[in-house]
Amino acid sequence: MLVGNSDAGAVGGNGAVPPADLIKDSGTATFVADVIEASKTTPVIVDFWAPWCGPCKQLTPTIEKLVKQYAGKVKLVKVNVDENQPLAMQFRVQSIPAVYAFKGGRPVDGFMGAMPESQVKQFIEKLTGGAGNPIDDELEQASEFLKQNQIDVALEIYQEILSQDPTHAKALGGALKCYVAMGQEDVARDLLKKIPEALLKSPDIASVRTALELKDQAQGAASEIEGLAAKAAANPKDMQARLDLAMARFALGEKEAAMNELLEMMKLDRKWNEEAARKQLVKFFEAFGPTDPLTIQGRRRMSSILFS
Repeated sequence: MLVGNSDAGAVGGNGAVPPADLIKDSGTATFVADVIEASKTTPVIVDFWAPWCGPCKQLTPTIEKLVKQYAGKVKLVKVNVDENQPLAMQFRVQSIPAVYAFKGGRPVDGFMGAMPESQVKQFIEKLTGGAGNPIDDELEQASEFLKQNQIDVALEIYQEILSQDPTHAKALGGALKCYVAMGQEDVARDLLKKIPEALLKSPDIASVRTALELKDQAQGAASEIEGLAAKAAANPKDMQARLDLAMARFALGEKEAAMNELLEMMKLDRKWNEEAARKQLVKFFEAFGPTDPLTIQGRRRMSSILFS
């Protein structure tokens, strides 16, 4: 686990614990019990795969991850077609991966080939009747606790999610935000070093990473903010002073003022220092997060300047 030392259960705040037989391997001899009979009480996804199948190596872990997140609302049965050819022929499996959904003792849906996680999630949602992913509910709860400054409660929920899925990008991003809000920026930086490179590109993680980098860059300027403000006021065309002032305001948490400073710079001379104001503004937006009202407002204003 990448974060935390929570003693909570395998799933987050709702207390649900996935059943032990959530994911299993099956074959011709046990298929009726594992799939047909089991699907009469809980929907079952059947994944026909083989060890040599490249797309299977992408799809199967995705299905497993989501099935675990649904905490017992759906099950997964994996069938190796090399070891169970009669069963694969019975279901007319001509290429793999081939996925079937069973409900009420019969097949109700399916697809072939690898699919992105978002589409697999839609497939499961349809199968479970929109029952919802408990992890999504927990993430929403944690986000609300974070907004209400109940940092400890939010962090505990994020830690519980990460105990089940250590690479959950939203939970990692939420935990990072908690550490920053608690003033434990060193802990956040240490955690960032342990996160795989591919995950660092996730908006939830990238926003915290960029915010910390910008804060480090602006530390010196923050102590000189009064002098920088006076210098910029005396000469509004002193672009370096205004850039330093924007960074200082960001370091002090004055996000809107920092953004406005860069927008004013763009109005005066958008090409100054190889478009430094625009580039810095883009970093601010990444740090704010894509859904932050300041990002939405700022991007709109930046576009009007660029295309005026």
